[in-house]
Amino acid sequence: MRPLDDSTALAGDGAALGARMARDGYLLVRGLLPVEAVAEVQAQVGTFVREAGWLRRDRPVTDAVADLDGFCVDPDPTYLATLRRINRLEAYHALKHHPALVDLLERMLGGAVFPHPRVLMRNIFPAREEYTTKAHQDYPNVQGSTEVYTAWIPLIDCPLEVGPLQVAVGSHRAGVYDFDIGAGAGGIEIVDPLVGRWAGSPMRVGDVLFFHSMTVHKGLPNRSTRLRMSMDVRYQRVDEPFNFDNANPDGQPLSWEEVYAGWASDALKYYWTRLPLTPKPFDRTWFDKRDALAFALGERGDARARSVLQRIVARDADAAKRERAQRLLDALAAPAARA
Repeated sequence: MRPLDDSTALAGDGAALGARMARDGYLLVRGLLPVEAVAEVQAQVGTFVREAGWLRRDRPVTDAVADLDGFCVDPDPTYLATLRRINRLEAYHALKHHPALVDLLERMLGGAVFPHPRVLMRNIFPAREEYTTKAHQDYPNVQGSTEVYTAWIPLIDCPLEVGPLQVAVGSHRAGVYDFDIGAGAGGIEIVDPLVGRWAGSPMRVGDVLFFHSMTVHKGLPNRSTRLRMSMDVRYQRVDEPFNFDNANPDGQPLSWEEVYAGWASDALKYYWTRLPLTPKPFDRTWFDKRDALAFALGERGDARARSVLQRIVARDADAAKRERAQRLLDALAAPAARA
């Protein structure tokens, strides 16, 4: 793995940012966000996750020292319960609107941009390497336009041992890659190992890693004692097609009414409804393939299906699919219970 190229010096030059993004599929901009703004979000999120038993109670929330007795992963029900609490935090949602983020992307893209309403919180436990986020692309999950850009924002300092992201340089130019089932984000793993393409670097609070929706990326294993806390926020131009599934809050069936309850300001509520967005329906091609792979593995009693089956139970609109996935999950759990 080679280091990420640092694009901080280009932050004021939209044309240069665009050229580098077109070449590499990512941008690393150091110190873009004020440390204080990120630290406020980390402190609020950290309070909730410590209450959930994910952080040591004898250490400050800011240290983010993990308690392995509280280990859980998305989409475990215990994980989702805390995720829904996090998604009600006003500061958590406000951070994606920070002018430093929006202004840089508008310079790069040459037009008005907006952050997707859905924000994704990542809490990656140490000493559980099998749950390291596998190689994947955001586009099959996000869709609308291919010209969607993720801002990966660490909420704690992430030296390599904490497990920051790595990207496959230039991988955004090859379309959607073939994939198989995998634990971690989205429940898939790209088959192509992309040997020699991977780049990653330590990151600190305030740094931001931007990447194209087609860029293949994955996590490094968390070999520290800390809970790797980070946020994924997606952006696009206002005049690009938008998949309105991205206007649902993460952790459904959580509603925006529940998210907004108790907010101090109305300014950011339902902001996307005031934009002239062009809807584009979600294409289930990749999700249907993922789900079919999971059902086939589940029918054979293969535990690799568990993560995707849990996602179907937690998030799929089809009641019959949810019931089938739950039956397979129960069958997978039965041998472990007997043991």
